[in-house]
Amino acid sequence: MMLTLHTTSPLSARLLRRVMFAFLALMAPMLSWAQVSDAQRDYVLGAGDVIRVSVYQNADLTLETRIAESGSISFPLLGQVKLGGLTVPRAEKVIADGLRNGNFVRQPQVSILVTQVRGNQASVLGMVNRPGRYPIEQTGMRLSELLAMAGGISQGGSDLVTLSGMRDSRPFRVIIDLPNLFAASTKSNDPVIVNGDTVYVDRMPMVYIYGEVQRPGAMRLERDMTVIQALATGGGLTQRGTEKGLRVHRRNADGKVEILQPGMNDAMRDGDVIYVRESLF
Repeated sequence: MMLTLHTTSPLSARLLRRVMFAFLALMAPMLSWAQVSDAQRDYVLGAGDVIRVSVYQNADLTLETRIAESGSISFPLLGQVKLGGLTVPRAEKVIADGLRNGNFVRQPQVSILVTQVRGNQASVLGMVNRPGRYPIEQTGMRLSELLAMAGGISQGGSDLVTLSGMRDSRPFRVIIDLPNLFAASTKSNDPVIVNGDTVYVDRMPMVYIYGEVQRPGAMRLERDMTVIQALATGGGLTQRGTEKGLRVHRRNADGKVEILQPGMNDAMRDGDVIYVRESLF
């Protein structure tokens, strides 16, 4: 007897979802392994990395070691071999060439596995879910990928991210607008992360409202927010409040607080304090 499933049946839809989830569960380890493998092949070795070197059918040449500050390792038969700054395939070729040219192994097949990444790292600080230092496991890692490793922007984090480091032996600093980054169709706005970079996520900009409003307190300063939009976010004025008594306390460039009488369509700034007075009538 043949069982026919129709897509309109709720039972068949649940069965199809179960089959899909089971398939994805089986494929996930394979996909994860493939991604890790590709990342390791692209990885540039650096001082502090721990690697395992194997030579096919030459167990006595198997070595697990840490790359020294000079970028070199001490390998059997070859002595000091400089691997720092090389990709994994290039480092494998350097060792294989040394074994072949020294007539130690006729056709060496060398494989290198990075067991601990310590040589290439970047720091993520500020308002992220998991701040800390993260390994750059592949060349060309983008800012968005590093932020994903740090768990993304935490609640209260800003849309603006500061990336600082060194480029061409010169100090480098750039501010990235995350909404624009993810809205772009190309990766040109998604900077490449290099060893020693620091990513800092500041707190979200805030404004404060008190007096005769429905919901006084602190609120997030949305992009291009105006005075009337801030009042609306605070629930609007109470029955006793008046727009004529509206004042904004703003800190100027000298650090002094100025009291302004704004228009309803004037733009708000980070740290502004809106005060709504009570009507006299």
